[in-house]
Amino acid sequence: MMPLKEILLSLIAILIVVLVPHSDIIPAPFGYAIPVLIFIWFFLKRRKENFGSLGFSFKRFGIKPIFIGMLSGIIIFSFLTWIFFPLLEKLVELPPVNLGDFAKLKGNTGFYIFLLIMGWIIGGFYEELVFHGFIFSRLEKIIAGHYATIISFLLTNLIFALYHLQLGTSGVINALIAGVFYQALMLYYKRNMWYAIICHAVYDTIALTFIYGGY
Repeated sequence: MMPLKEILLSLIAILIVVLVPHSDIIPAPFGYAIPVLIFIWFFLKRRKENFGSLGFSFKRFGIKPIFIGMLSGIIIFSFLTWIFFPLLEKLVELPPVNLGDFAKLKGNTGFYIFLLIMGWIIGGFYEELVFHGFIFSRLEKIIAGHYATIISFLLTNLIFALYHLQLGTSGVINALIAGVFYQALMLYYKRNMWYAIICHAVYDTIALTFIYGGY
């Protein structure tokens, strides 16, 4: 079992990486990404771990993760947009996703290109590394035991969903299902983070393109 001190440090680390992006500590758009990743790198290094311990390694990048990741991104976007939410809305009344600053995206090419880049860097790489990599691995070590993976899986994706609370109820539900899909993909392919990164980035690319086009 992990020592109590290490459990507390891991929980504090999780709080930091979840709360800092939603704070005004770093006012620049997406400026939190580099400091948070440096913090994770330092945290792992102190424990003789690295990003490879989370499932991220350039050696595991290749055609297969690209192809399956892209295809999976299209599938999960299509499922949520044209199957899941239309069926759910027949059962319960849901408010639309709160687009916030994304509302300015329609027809704005410069903003669209900027968000596409951020979609790959923040949505794909950063969020997957932080949530389905770092947070998941910390929870798995804290919980330990026979059910550590499944409990950590559920907790990680609940945190991931709540992280998107600013998008409203529909946005949280969307993030929960998408997050479960991203991480399931990563775990299925022997914890190769590239599958989830590319899937997430492609999902965001399609979503941003639809908003830009006014759909």
